[in-house]
Amino acid sequence: MEISLTLKGTTWPRILSFFSGIGMMVASILTIRHFFLANYPSSIFEGAFCDISAFFNCDSSAFASISQVGGVPLGYFGLFVGALVALGALFPSERFERTNKFIAFISLLGVIGLFLYSVFFMGSLCLLCAGFYVFSVISFFLFRNYGIDREQPSFPSKFIRPSFKMLATFFVVFLLGAYGFIIFHNAKKDAQIGVTMQIVKQYYELPEVNPPSYISPYMTARSSEKFEEAPIQIIEYADFLCPDCLYLTQQLDRLKEEFAGKINIAFQFFPLDGKCNDVVAKNLHPGACDLSYIAAYDPDKFSQIHDEIFASFTSARNPEWRKELAKKYHVEDGLNDERTKEIVNRIIDTGREYEKTSDRYAYGIRSTPTIILNNRMIIGTLPYDHLRAICQALVEEHEGGKKFIENWVLLRK
Repeated sequence: MEISLTLKGTTWPRILSFFSGIGMMVASILTIRHFFLANYPSSIFEGAFCDISAFFNCDSSAFASISQVGGVPLGYFGLFVGALVALGALFPSERFERTNKFIAFISLLGVIGLFLYSVFFMGSLCLLCAGFYVFSVISFFLFRNYGIDREQPSFPSKFIRPSFKMLATFFVVFLLGAYGFIIFHNAKKDAQIGVTMQIVKQYYELPEVNPPSYISPYMTARSSEKFEEAPIQIIEYADFLCPDCLYLTQQLDRLKEEFAGKINIAFQFFPLDGKCNDVVAKNLHPGACDLSYIAAYDPDKFSQIHDEIFASFTSARNPEWRKELAKKYHVEDGLNDERTKEIVNRIIDTGREYEKTSDRYAYGIRSTPTIILNNRMIIGTLPYDHLRAICQALVEEHEGGKKFIENWVLLRK
């Protein structure tokens, strides 16, 4: 009998091939689930927040432009490949194995490309995606070492001998599944209208909290002399090395444009770095304290430094880049200036003032980003439409307009 991965009975390589396909499917399903939860949360309590590390973070992948292709989550591609590998192990044939071997090779190329893009361009790695990468690599090497045609002399004859009829059939099935995902994705988008109204309702049902005893003087948006006079007042507990804080910053930039003259945003330093933060027992982002000192040293340069750090998010983890940033803005002394450290530490320490929201942590401010939006705490990030709707309601409430009253009556029903 010809050398084969799946045609020689119940062998351990065949069993391993089956489970590698199942592993790819499970990892892909979890990735798809996370994509929809991150981008289309059904509750204000489901916001994404930085609680893993700057590098190992799935939210960055879920929010990335490559997380979907034409409305189809990237995880669907992995789900389909995994299903073919598992089915090929259950119902073997020469044509099926050759086709799967070719697909495994294409999948490996995709995995390598996604891994390099994630690590070197996005500067993060999703553990769910990494699970798929591992099972995909295992599958490829099983086909390479035990699969049919492995003794062929040339690379094309080893890997590029699929059944084109099977490929055509798989492609049609793939398109049907992709179309189903597009319909589901569009339905999730359309449902956001109703969800958004529910989010606003949930926001107003959150308990009111006091502003921190010391509101950061470092503002990224100012529309009134007194912080509390603006219709929209955001106190942003954030970490310069937190991927979800980067996402929130992008959302806030849009809010600043849309609600210009109506919004105040105070950047409340909260680096998840044990060097300066003992409010939470997390040391996730070494270097975040130094970035806070650099940004805080000269208040007149804060906005520029803030924007440059988030614009160069991946580079900001590099100590040499941080030194060059400090030199560029002539704020090198901030790294050792006691007054600057005192201000930053005073801001961080306000995190102790909020009652705990989780049994795991002693205080309410326990992760980033966390915002105090008009005296109500939101932990994590929300889609822009949700934040915009809350802010619109706050503006209408501040202006005492009829529209807000009508909307509020609808929300209370």
